[in-house]
Amino acid sequence: MHCFRALLLPLALTGSGLAADNPPLPSDVYKSVLRIEVATQTPDYRTPWNAGRFSGAIGSGFIIGNNRILTNAHVVSNASRVLINIYGSPKKYPAKVEFIAHDCDLALLSVDNFADFAAFPAFELDDVPALESQVRVIGYPIGGERLSVTRGVVSRIDFQAYAHSRADSHLIVQIDAAINPGNSGGPCIQNGKVVGVAFQGLRQADNTGYIIPTPVVKHFLKDIEDGSYDHYAELGCSEFPLFNPAMRKALGRPDDDQGVLVTSVIPTSSADGRLQPGDILMSIEGLPIDSAGMVVIDGENVNFHEIIERKFAGDTISVRLLRKGEWKEVPIELKPLKWSRMFAIDYESQPRYIVFAGLVFQPLDTNLFASQKLDDVNVRRLYSDYVHKGIFQQREDIVVLTRIESDPLTSQLDGFAGCAVDTINGTTVRDLAQAYDLLYPPDPPEYFVIQVFGSSRPLIIPSAKVKDANARVQKAGGIDHLFNLKS
Repeated sequence: MHCFRALLLPLALTGSGLAADNPPLPSDVYKSVLRIEVATQTPDYRTPWNAGRFSGAIGSGFIIGNNRILTNAHVVSNASRVLINIYGSPKKYPAKVEFIAHDCDLALLSVDNFADFAAFPAFELDDVPALESQVRVIGYPIGGERLSVTRGVVSRIDFQAYAHSRADSHLIVQIDAAINPGNSGGPCIQNGKVVGVAFQGLRQADNTGYIIPTPVVKHFLKDIEDGSYDHYAELGCSEFPLFNPAMRKALGRPDDDQGVLVTSVIPTSSADGRLQPGDILMSIEGLPIDSAGMVVIDGENVNFHEIIERKFAGDTISVRLLRKGEWKEVPIELKPLKWSRMFAIDYESQPRYIVFAGLVFQPLDTNLFASQKLDDVNVRRLYSDYVHKGIFQQREDIVVLTRIESDPLTSQLDGFAGCAVDTINGTTVRDLAQAYDLLYPPDPPEYFVIQVFGSSRPLIIPSAKVKDANARVQKAGGIDHLFNLKS
């Protein structure tokens, strides 16, 4: 799965397709597709005290209601400024990100004054397009400044990875259109209505693009009705397909291609206390689950997690299962699993860190993994086991010694860089804020003893030398603040 995710790019859709059966769109509809110009500032996780890298990007969006402009989250992620252009007009309108959902790559924008947009038609959302049906993709891909309209055919409906967060999978629609940056966030149209939002493509394949289908869009819009985005609910278990006849026989199941095996349950998740390893899931909300974990929705085979995708936190689902040969109907109340965000790229956040006598400590997450070469086996184990083995119950943060700045006090400590911190002065480190309290206490001990995972030798720092070391490191590295504990 990780390899496949790496091939998916949150880019854009364009290219030639077959002639569409759909009638031409009214010309005023094109004014409802907007060009989005974004200035971004990306945080620097290698030197977290620095401001980060400035850059810019172009994307697309479209009007879905009164001062409601839909686009992709990745178009406006880490935005310091957002400007909107109307088709055929040179004027740029400042825009605000009202809601952003990185887990499903969608965002809702508004402008200060909607008067110039009020006469444009708002797009309506339709259902998932049928296989082999033709669609139009409208937006502003590279290659020119003007609007682009392309056509493609729906070639696949699946449950796949969303590249933007690197950690989430949802319903996805594949179309046979080539890829160009800039079309991201533009509408995919069929019979004058929106059937999806263009958002990513597959680098290793020609004429392969993906759209976010309307069930995901509607879920996002429903979620934000209360004024906040609450994220997707998760079941919180892992399953194994039951293809193997010998395994089915050992589990007492006939060779009927029905049911999947529960292999693990995440502590504190929706499934905790409701499902058990060894359970065989047979149906969800009355829909039979086949041996590949698929159910039929609207005539299409999709992963059974799509049922959960269409629910919200607080909803209850019914699961029928076999447990040690006994049939059970189990109700499960759904909730998000916030700890799973460890595996997602974080946006609109500043890196948290502590600088202590030339030692730089940061909490482990996917942003840190993407920017640092963390090859210590203990760090990788803590990262991979963080959710499934419930490490978050003991350690909300895995604190990593990421850098050792050059200083006489730290000249012999290079081998500890990239290791996870276990204890400071004998106290287990639970999170970064607690680590700060242990490193900067009101009454310092004579020595700070820092024990890392995988080493029998601790780091020992004389407290009398910390203040001078901090001053030298700050001056040499241009470090204004020795810590940031809030993202």
